[in-house]
Amino acid sequence: MDEEAIRARLAMKKEEHRDLDDAIKAIQSAAVYDLLQVQRLKKRKLVLKDEISALQAMLVPDIIA
Repeated sequence: MDEEAIRARLAMKKEEHRDLDDAIKAIQSAAVYDLLQVQRLKKRKLVLKDEISALQAMLVPDIIA
């Protein structure tokens, strides 16, 4: 995968992560909300965080010391 493709996927994942954060806040601001739904969204957010970290690691060149 070339650097441009990695950066595009990284931007997409970061946007999805922000969208999930906004969705979680919106759901939790309701008087009554589905705790299971919030837990699923948080789990997806953690998966995205791991994917973002992996993509960022791909952009950092390996330095042999």
